Amino acid sequence: MSHLKYLSAYSEQTQQQVSQLIAKGQLGEVLRKRYSKAHDLRTDRALYQYVQELKSEFLRNAEPINKVEYDSKIHVINHALGLHTAISRVQGGKLKAKHEIRVATMFKEVPLEFLRMIAVHELAHIKEKQHDKAFYKLCTYMEPNYHQYEFDLRLYLTSLDAGGQRLWA
Repeated sequence: MSHLKYLSAYSEQTQQQVSQLIAKGQLGEVLRKRYSKAHDLRTDRALYQYVQELKSEFLRNAEPINKVEYDSKIHVINHALGLHTAISRVQGGKLKAKHEIRVATMFKEVPLEFLRMIAVHELAHIKEKQHDKAFYKLCTYMEPNYHQYEFDLRLYLTSLDAGGQRLWA
């Protein structure tokens, strides 16, 4: 089951079920039934606005985000779907951090739930730098279905990896 690299942390039983769906050519159908259409946030401006709305709802006191954009240089192959960076700059006598969030361009053509999951994930890095218990607690506070959306996104990536077509393009 080496072709299930996105599901390697899941149980053998789960991996077998996914392998069976792939063998029958049904994994894409399962995902399309669960998520019928892609979102319409296609521009960097729309993405920035969406992330800012999430931030103002859940992380009002967090440091501001200076840039949010789709980035074609982020590749799933490098195990990155999005990046949160803090660029430090000297302003006067102080060191200021500018927070930037970059989301892989593949997220232009996915359901809103997948985009929300990655946005929540990157926003959580403003408060929690490590992928620890506090980080995932913050993610599920912002999106109660975070883990389900992450799993379904992993299924989609597995489907693409197995030669499946883009479902919402």
